[in-house]
Amino acid sequence: MTSISAGSLPAAIAERRAVLLRSLQQLPPRGSRPLTVSTRVAGWVTARATAVLRGLPGVHVEDEAVHVAASVSPRMSLNAVLAHVARTLNDAGCIRSWRGEMLDVVGEGRRLAVIERGAVRPLGLLTCAVHLNAWTPRGDLWIARRALTKSTDPGKWDTLAGGLACAGEVPDVALVREAGEEAGLAHHDLARRSPLHVILRLHKRLPEGYQVEDVLVCDCVLADGVVPENQDGEVSEFQRVPMEDVWSLIQAREFTAQAELALLEGMAGRLASSAR
Repeated sequence: MTSISAGSLPAAIAERRAVLLRSLQQLPPRGSRPLTVSTRVAGWVTARATAVLRGLPGVHVEDEAVHVAASVSPRMSLNAVLAHVARTLNDAGCIRSWRGEMLDVVGEGRRLAVIERGAVRPLGLLTCAVHLNAWTPRGDLWIARRALTKSTDPGKWDTLAGGLACAGEVPDVALVREAGEEAGLAHHDLARRSPLHVILRLHKRLPEGYQVEDVLVCDCVLADGVVPENQDGEVSEFQRVPMEDVWSLIQAREFTAQAELALLEGMAGRLASSAR
């Protein structure tokens, strides 16, 4: 154990988790305005994105907010308006990377439309991220190193599998898909897992906008002999690591913030169960 005794680990985890939670609750970027989609509050538009979108069909900019809805003239559906919004943001350099993936647009708890993934941060739209903490029967954790080609946090350590739910995809389906793509796991490999649950709705300022995201996590015990194997090129290596070594990596800030939060949740639960 690095710089901490085994008996002190639960308290240290709780303290670190509290600090991390505070760092993931930030106000919107300066100059941002609330965004409504079909009259429902759905996000926070950056000042730069607001200037770019002003005057587009279906977009109405007010001092207090930006409103997006289906357009009457020219006639455009809400999805068409949002597709035009995404293309315009991309042409103006407001989008970090065009992903070619569609995500749900959610307002006040209701799915309203879909939009290109790259456009969600300039608009401050809510996304849903799932994470898998994968344990061995002896209590080690499987962790994954993000490929150096990743656009965010390249080379950082991560949970075994995780990612965003796509348009129309419920979190459980997203988790199974991500586990297959990132770790080569089949559905039956995940049989011994806890229910997905939300551990945080984070709010974080980014260079390209505002990240508003529900973070969901579950814990799974993989059978002996199951060895992860990346399928999509987004992971450079896997390691099976004792909990105390995971804690050392956390202390060294080697994990992404979301992965750290998910792992701390899983480690705290594991320690609490073993203490009963």
